[in-house]
Amino acid sequence: MEGEEEYFFQCPYCFSSVSMIFETFYGKQEYIEDCEVCCRPITINYSIDDGKVTSFNALRLDD
Repeated sequence: MEGEEEYFFQCPYCFSSVSMIFETFYGKQEYIEDCEVCCRPITINYSIDDGKVTSFNALRLDD
């Protein structure tokens, strides 16, 4: 869908492959999302430039 991008990454707890859909209209985002496999909280940071994810971090909440 226009204005969205699916992004795949590895959970920093269980190391499962996880996908998220990001809105590509905003510059930077940071929030907490639970892993869809192990349900542990992940701090997500990402930046969007020209409608694409240009930087991404998925960190353990306890780091």
